[in-house]
Amino acid sequence: MKHEEFYDIVMDQMKHQFYDEREQIEQAARYGAASVMKKRLIHVFGCGHSQMFAMEVFYRAGGLVPVNALLIPHLALFPKAKLSTIQERVEGFAGEYLKLENVSGDDTMIIVSISGRNAGVIDMALTAKEIGMKVIALTSKAFSDQVSSRHSSGKNLKDIADVVIDLKCELGDACLSMPNVPDKFTGTSTILGMLVMDCITARVIELCAEQGYVPPTYVSSNLDRGDAINAEHIKHYHDLIDCL
Repeated sequence: MKHEEFYDIVMDQMKHQFYDEREQIEQAARYGAASVMKKRLIHVFGCGHSQMFAMEVFYRAGGLVPVNALLIPHLALFPKAKLSTIQERVEGFAGEYLKLENVSGDDTMIIVSISGRNAGVIDMALTAKEIGMKVIALTSKAFSDQVSSRHSSGKNLKDIADVVIDLKCELGDACLSMPNVPDKFTGTSTILGMLVMDCITARVIELCAEQGYVPPTYVSSNLDRGDAINAEHIKHYHDLIDCL
């Protein structure tokens, strides 16, 4: 059955990703930990569905407080999904948006794009590099190696990033097929990417703690003490993170 086939494919991709990319995940976490210990930020950016990766590690129980989710409305699936596709191909927008945020060369930027080809993510990476940030890309080499850039530089996201973490999904992301279904269906990139994001977060916290710095983390607001703890975190980071 297809759901069982999907499970097997995802498990295989996750295994290869975790072991093949462990050095890249470690380096990404080291950059992130350095930013956190300087009391700066880890910015996370994606377009369309890839905004989910920023949401996963922002303002959540057990998550790092110094994470800035760059949830740009123009690139969201709401109110019209098609507009996010149009906007992510527009050059000269995402980088200018970043300049409106509280940014520093001590920050770390994580950008998620499975294809890595569109102007929005490339602009964001280039601007982050200009500011002095380390840039981490979550992308699929199997996908990005077979598509052309949509940016005037001719570059793909993987050509700009300091660390490239290869998400092991296949070209086009969808992995299942049937004789009577014309196109492949059911993508794996979300599961793979979320695993990487949470692995990076876990290792960042560990690295900070090993250096004697206890990084601030959110507590579930549904615990009795959660609201009070989170209110203190928000008070300290409100001026750094627009979404707070």
